[in-house]
Amino acid sequence: MQPRILLVDDREDNLLSIESILEMDGYKIIKANSGKDALKVLLQDTEFALILMDVKMPNLNGFETATLIYEREKLRHIPIIFVTAHSYGDENVFKGYRAGAVDYIYKPINPDLLKAKVSVFIELYKKNHRLIAQEQRLISINRNLENEIKERQMSEDKIKGLNQELLEYIDRLESANKELDMVAFMASHDLQEPLRKILTFSERLHSKYENLFDEEGNKFIGRVQKSAERMQALITDIMTFSRTGTNKEPFIETNLHVLLQEILDEMEGTITEKNAVIKIAHPLPSISANPGLLRPLFFNLISNSLKYGRENVQPVINISFENIMAFMNSRNSAILFCRIFIEDNGIGFDQKYAEQIFGMFKRLHTHDQYAGTGIGLALCKKIVDEHKGFISAKSRSGEGSTFIISLPYNVDSGEMQRSAFVS
Repeated sequence: MQPRILLVDDREDNLLSIESILEMDGYKIIKANSGKDALKVLLQDTEFALILMDVKMPNLNGFETATLIYEREKLRHIPIIFVTAHSYGDENVFKGYRAGAVDYIYKPINPDLLKAKVSVFIELYKKNHRLIAQEQRLISINRNLENEIKERQMSEDKIKGLNQELLEYIDRLESANKELDMVAFMASHDLQEPLRKILTFSERLHSKYENLFDEEGNKFIGRVQKSAERMQALITDIMTFSRTGTNKEPFIETNLHVLLQEILDEMEGTITEKNAVIKIAHPLPSISANPGLLRPLFFNLISNSLKYGRENVQPVINISFENIMAFMNSRNSAILFCRIFIEDNGIGFDQKYAEQIFGMFKRLHTHDQYAGTGIGLALCKKIVDEHKGFISAKSRSGEGSTFIISLPYNVDSGEMQRSAFVS
């Protein structure tokens, strides 16, 4: 801001003389012809860098005007230089300083001396304003920091409350899931007996009275049997899915390659029937796992690859693995994972369904096209979750699918949390 100087003198020629000396230095000059006029100006505007005031003026002299000026708190910061043609004795000089003067300039005025003295006070004024501005900035910053700390404290308290609610909700959800698994298991188990009777008696009915029924009657009995068989498969899968959540057998050192070979031996009939080729690039490693859960995991994935083969194309399934590191979110420690790839050349699917296929009862084809219950992949995901691992799929329609299973070599079920993979 342009520094402002108040000139006070009862003679217009003195005002013009001082103004002409200072105007070249870029100051804004405000003039008053008496002490009374000066007080009126200062009532309206207190932002002056300096006051140059004549001592000898009618009515209110310079000393009296300075005394009245400094009675106001808002004006005490403005330095006053008295301009006088008289050389006062020490007593009068002291009187001027007591009234508030910071310096004297004697007439006739030396322009260089006036400019030098004014420049000193103007520079002090500028520095003072910079300090005030800096102080205001610091006050503002401090206020903002205080508000930020309060908001952060409130946010932290809110987050703690939400975390506590979330933990309680998780506990309730886990308890409800366990109860639901138990109910599903018991309900499925209780459904097995009447379903077995339906299958048994429908088979007897068909065997004994096949010749008595017409074509339509035999067709109806066939539908009953197929529906019952599908229901039996569904109940079996539901029971397997429910047992997965309650199966708390300890994790042991499990040779995945041996386990996979055993599953392939069990599936030899289906593999031969499909004329399928299964290639294992490298022997799979050993990891800490529950082998009772991993069996249905590999069985379902390989069965899917065989089931969803392309017509008139020999099924080829490639199985491989790689090691990757994952870093924990909660602590700076790395976990070694075994990432297994099961790749086929089947019908594939649109990649947009890659997450949905792991949902319960999610099917991309009808029962007439491909048999199944819609639980197999959901069971696979649950098994992988129980091992603190990950499962995903990549596919394109007509170009086959690749299922990717990532399992940690060592599972610390008490502390391990979800990780972000870093290849």
